[in-house]
Amino acid sequence: MTIVSTMAIAQEDDQVLKAEYGKFALTNAKIYTVTKGVIENGTLVINNGIIEAVGANVQIPNDAKVIDVAGKEIYPGMIDGGTTLGLNEIGSIAEAQDYREYGAITPQMEALTAVNPNAVTIPVTRVSGVTTVWTMPQGGVLPGTAAAINLFGYTPDQMYAGQRGIVMNFPSTAGGRRWRRLSEDEIKKRQERAMKEINETWDKAELYAKIENAEDVRNYPEIEALVPVVKGETPIFIEVNAAQDILNAIEWIKGRGYKQVVLTGVAEGWRVADEIAESGYPVIAGPVQAIPTRSSDSFDAAYANPGIMSKAGVKVALRTMDNENARNLPYHAGFAAAYGMGKEEALKAITINAAEILGVGDQIGSIEVGKKANFFVSTGDPFETATKITDLFIDGYKVPMTSRHIRLYDEFLNRATGVDKTKPAIEIKKK
Repeated sequence: MTIVSTMAIAQEDDQVLKAEYGKFALTNAKIYTVTKGVIENGTLVINNGIIEAVGANVQIPNDAKVIDVAGKEIYPGMIDGGTTLGLNEIGSIAEAQDYREYGAITPQMEALTAVNPNAVTIPVTRVSGVTTVWTMPQGGVLPGTAAAINLFGYTPDQMYAGQRGIVMNFPSTAGGRRWRRLSEDEIKKRQERAMKEINETWDKAELYAKIENAEDVRNYPEIEALVPVVKGETPIFIEVNAAQDILNAIEWIKGRGYKQVVLTGVAEGWRVADEIAESGYPVIAGPVQAIPTRSSDSFDAAYANPGIMSKAGVKVALRTMDNENARNLPYHAGFAAAYGMGKEEALKAITINAAEILGVGDQIGSIEVGKKANFFVSTGDPFETATKITDLFIDGYKVPMTSRHIRLYDEFLNRATGVDKTKPAIEIKKK
């Protein structure tokens, strides 16, 4: 049995830190399982990437590497229900932005194939305790197919967390951008055109589902991609925000009869929370740290939105809808917790609820025997900005607690000996 100091692992200098894989036992921790309560002074054993044992009286295997985390807490890895992480890097270079394709109907475009495992933002995000994200395309009516990815791996396939889903932007009745207000007549015409395009597309998908095995059926990639939704094999994630649009979307879904449906964004869900609950459709809400949708709304409308829906009986997960700052997911959850959702429900919204809504609840989202070892160790409440994440496991790998942000912080905190910190970089000679 080998005892390893968590600090010793984190303080290795001047070398590339590699993830460790094997059998580990984390001891003396306060373990937040999420689904089965809190275990005081517990032990967590993982082997071959899977949680093998968890509890207060666990026998530690002789060949396990023991990590004493006394005084610390263990949580399931957090899950961001909507980002462009891995798809969007350098804003000024079009080739580095893979979250949007040309055309309005491109559901066959797979986000997973475009993920860059070496994106700088991935380590920045995971060292904050976010182990899994739903990375999704944007733009157009049917912009593509989103994917759940774990934030560790050398290839997109290694990162794949086991679920994909079609993204659809439901036509909006909103009046356009602030600097381009549309008349009611223009708004109505625009929405009617968008609904006509959507219905024609799904009519084709339903027809294709009936005749796809017939002879001489033409290859139709964008329609083929929608067939699994029609058959109930793949979920559809419908982006909708205004209150009336939410009601329209619910009516449209019921008319179509699609079974696996998730409402996303849902910024004004608080206005129609009872109707959403009655529909039975789960919600991925957010960003929480946002301004109100209407100038007449209270300043905290976005903060309170998840809690109001949750209390109405809606199953809610959270998202940042960000790239560089997906790392702030715990603080979005913290705002939701403080403004009515409560800490327990907010934690579920970024762990087990998110996992179940994304269709991977049997693998991640809670600390249970048989699930993947996706979790982190912290010095306290992860919703508090002062809390530090000290250890991180993804797919059973003990991932190094390093990122570009951390390396820059260390570099400038401990600058090279002999560098004059008061001397300007460029000397200006006086004439």
